[in-house]
Amino acid sequence: MNLFDELGPAVLGSRLRRLNEVMTSQAAEVYALYQEIPFEPRWFPVFYTVASQPGLHVGDVAERIGQTHAAVSQVVKDLAKHELVSVQRGEVDQRRSVISLTEKGAKLWPVLQQQIADVRQANEALLAETRHNLLLAIEEMEYALSRQSLASRAKAVRDARVASEVHILAYQPKYQADFKRLNIEWIEQYFRVEEADLKALDHPDEYILQRGGHILLAEYQGQIVGACALLKMDNATYELAKMAVSPTAQGLGIGFQLGQAAIEKAQQLGAQRLYLESNTKLVPAIRLYHKLGFEKTVAGQPSPYERCNIQMELRLAA
Repeated sequence: MNLFDELGPAVLGSRLRRLNEVMTSQAAEVYALYQEIPFEPRWFPVFYTVASQPGLHVGDVAERIGQTHAAVSQVVKDLAKHELVSVQRGEVDQRRSVISLTEKGAKLWPVLQQQIADVRQANEALLAETRHNLLLAIEEMEYALSRQSLASRAKAVRDARVASEVHILAYQPKYQADFKRLNIEWIEQYFRVEEADLKALDHPDEYILQRGGHILLAEYQGQIVGACALLKMDNATYELAKMAVSPTAQGLGIGFQLGQAAIEKAQQLGAQRLYLESNTKLVPAIRLYHKLGFEKTVAGQPSPYERCNIQMELRLAA
């Protein structure tokens, strides 16, 4: 059993690259059948577009063939080097270059058109030999990837797996060092640790728990990698505070799980409103809060923290 048979869909990209290498290699042999002029298969989309629609700019060609401006520019340079196209400043817009065929390129064009007709017929015969129409499958694949990229699909699978491996724990005194470490870590990275931070982090039982608050921690692969606290403001309001995720575990959706757990805990406590303070410099954190349903508010009291420049709230169902 070879690698592709063994791993199947896991190496789809590699399998497509292998097929592309075979097709590209054989395409070069096809071009050699039709003209003595050296012509690389990768030039074809640009040359065809320029030949069939004269007077286009580089950006126009890139848009029509679905390639980047830089990639098309490089192909145009290669074609110009082989004297198949010429590049001149546009009459209307001097900042944009117009591409056109040279005499040598114009001579090649009818030969290439005949080649296209022959290859179309050859490929139709090739597709007829297969049970599954590859062309239709590619169109389906491109459509599916345009709706959701492969990376986002893989991330969703990974996040679901990680979520099943994350355990949300209630605070115990043995976790005090982890609670402090996680918060000091992010505060020192962006700001400075303030006296109010140290009171809550060094004495969470006195400043959080005994005042009606709660602390939640996230355990992943045997390590405490995340934490957050609910500070009781009044019977209807809790503050979501001291949320932190270890840099080694960021990007795994653990912050979102902690936030959801905190919201559920607040609802169990009968809270009608969750409040938080943050700083707009913390872009991922602000994005997370919006994802959890928080919205900016100006109804909060002045913050005791220097670093706070935004206050947010989440209204909970009664």
